[in-house]
Amino acid sequence: MSERIILLFHKMHGLGNDYVVIDESTEELIPEDKKSEIAAELCTRGFSVGADGVIFVSPSVEADVRFRIFNSDGSEAEMCGNGIRCFGKYVYENDVVKQKKMTVETLGGTKELTLYVENGTVKSIRVDMGTATFKTSEVPMDREEEEFIDQELMVDGEPMNLTSISVGNPHAIIFNDNLKEVALDHLGPLIENHEAFPERTNVHFVSVVSPQEVEMLTWERGAGFTMACGTGATSTVIAGYRLGLLQKDVLVHLPGGDLQITVYEKDGNLGAFMEGDAVSVFEGITELDL
Repeated sequence: MSERIILLFHKMHGLGNDYVVIDESTEELIPEDKKSEIAAELCTRGFSVGADGVIFVSPSVEADVRFRIFNSDGSEAEMCGNGIRCFGKYVYENDVVKQKKMTVETLGGTKELTLYVENGTVKSIRVDMGTATFKTSEVPMDREEEEFIDQELMVDGEPMNLTSISVGNPHAIIFNDNLKEVALDHLGPLIENHEAFPERTNVHFVSVVSPQEVEMLTWERGAGFTMACGTGATSTVIAGYRLGLLQKDVLVHLPGGDLQITVYEKDGNLGAFMEGDAVSVFEGITELDL
C-alpha cells in the first residue's frame, strides 16, 4: 500500500534552466529507492511541477553540504552548473549554510562557491568548477585515442568534428559557424546516445563571436534541449582555450542568458570559474504517492 505525503518544494532557475529544490538537510523526505521515480514525475510538465531536474539538499561528511541532482528522465547526474548556483542561493537564504564561501559535495567532486550577497539576498554565485580532463578513459569515451580533440566522429553516417571533455560530467563540443542551421532535435540525441559515449554525453554546438565571446546551444544528457548549461559553458570555454580559439575570460551567451567563464591552469591542467545568477521563482506544496 502506497504512502501519500505532502511535499514542500522550491522552484528555481538559472538562466531558464529550471529545477525543483527539495530540502533534505535535516531529514530524508523521499526514500532513496524512490528518488529517481519521483524526480521524473515532478519534472513532467503539464502533469506536475515541471522542471529540467530535481535538486536535493543533503547533509555531507566531507563538505559544508551535499548537492544531488536528478535529470527529468530520472537519471542522477554528477554535477550541474546552473543547478549548483540555485543550490547555493537556496542553502544561504534558507539558513542551511549561512556562509558566503562554502564547499559543496557533488558526484563530480567537491566544489567551492563564492556568493555575492546584497541585503541578505544572493545576487550572483561564482563556482570553482575544478579542473577538466580530455582523457577519453576519464570522460568516458570509447575510443583508442588518449584524447579526442577536434576529431571526426561519424554521426548518422556523416563525419562531425567534436571535442570530448569532462568537468565532472561528460561533454561533446562542436564548434559551428551558424547555429541557426543546427538540427539540434535530430543531432542532439544521436550524439548523446552515440556508442562512443558509454555513459551518454551532453552535447553543445558553439559559435565563436570573438576570442572573448561565444554563443551556444545545448542538448543536455537526460533532459534534451535546455535554456542553459553551466558545466557545458565551462567545458566549451576550456575546450576553446585548448584549441586556441578563445582567451581565458569569455562571455557565454545561452538562450536563457549569459555566463562568465574564466579559465585557470593548475598542476598542468585547465580548470575554470563560472559566474552567473540564480532566481527563486516560487515555493509550493504537492501531494505524492510513495
